[in-house]
Amino acid sequence: MLRIILMLTILLSHFFGFSQTIQLLNSESKSSFRGLSVVNEKIVWVSGSNGTVGRSIDGGKNWHWYVVKGFEKTDFRDIEAFDKLNAIIMGIDCPALLLKTTDGGNTWKIVFRDSTKGMFLDAMDFKNKKRGIVIGDPINDRIFLCKGSFKNNHWTIVDSFERPVVDSGEACFASSGTNIRMAGKNKYFIVSGGKSSNLYYQGKKIKLPIIQGTESTGANSIAIKNKRHFIVVGGDFNDKENDSNNIAITTDGGISWNKPVTPPHGYRSCVEYIQDGMWITCGLTGVDISYHDGKNFSTISNIGFHVCRKAKKGNAIYFAGGGGRIGKFIY
Repeated sequence: MLRIILMLTILLSHFFGFSQTIQLLNSESKSSFRGLSVVNEKIVWVSGSNGTVGRSIDGGKNWHWYVVKGFEKTDFRDIEAFDKLNAIIMGIDCPALLLKTTDGGNTWKIVFRDSTKGMFLDAMDFKNKKRGIVIGDPINDRIFLCKGSFKNNHWTIVDSFERPVVDSGEACFASSGTNIRMAGKNKYFIVSGGKSSNLYYQGKKIKLPIIQGTESTGANSIAIKNKRHFIVVGGDFNDKENDSNNIAITTDGGISWNKPVTPPHGYRSCVEYIQDGMWITCGLTGVDISYHDGKNFSTISNIGFHVCRKAKKGNAIYFAGGGGRIGKFIY
C-alpha cells in the first residue's frame, strides 16, 4: 500500500509539473512593476516606475493605464487595492508618499507625505480599509513604521521606542511589497537584509539563516501560513543565479529553521502562501513552486518577475516584473 501511495504521489507531481504555466498578459506599459494587488479573479492592479499604475477588471485581458499627474517620475513600488475603484499606492522617496484613489485611478489624493532626510519607504500591508501599516528604511537606527487607515486618510508615525532597532548596515528591501505582513490587530512580521538579516515580530528579533553580509544580500519577502509556520526568501540580487541560503522555513515560530531539499533556483524577491501546503516564489531567474510545504521546490518558469500575489478572494495568482511584464499562473 505504501508503495502505491508513493507511486501516486510521484505521478501527481509530474502531472502538476507539466500542467503548470505562466501566461504572459499584454501590457502597453514598459515600466518596472514591483507593486501588485489581486482583489479577486477579475480585478488586478499594478504599480511601478515612471508614475505608472495599471488596472484590469477582466482578469488581465484588458488594462487601463494611468500616469499619476504630478508624479511622472515617482516609483510606486507597492499598491493595495480593495475593489475596482479604491486603491492606495506608495512612492518610495523624495518625498515619501501615499496616494489614494476612489474612482478607479482617474484621480489621486495625497494622504501621507514625508520629506525627512533618509526617508525611503519599502512596503505596506493592510488587513482591511481601516487598518494598514507602512515600513521604511531605518531612521536613527530604528525601522520606520507608519500606521493608518485607507478609509479616513489618517496616518501616524509609530513612536520611536516601539520601532525595532537594527544592526549596523541593516535595512529593508523595496523589492516586492512583501517584507512586512500583518498577522492580526497590532501584530506584524518584518524581514530585513543587507549586512545583517533578521526577522522581527511581537517584540522578538531573530537572526535569519539567509545569506547576508553585503548591501545586496538578505531577506526580501515573508509569507505566512499560520502564526508558527512561515517562509522567508531572499538571496543576493547582484548574484541572481546563486541559490545558497536563499530560503528559510520555520514551523515553530522561528525557534528553528529548515531548508528545502531542492531550493528555489536563485535570488528570490517574493514568496506567497497559496493553500493546502502550496507555496510559490519568484525572482529575477524565474518562478518556483512547492506542493509540500516548502520541502522541495520545482521550477515552472524561467521568466523573471519581481512580485507574485494570490487573490484576496479566489484562487487567481498573478505576477509582475520589469519591462512591463505581467503574468498569470495557469494550473
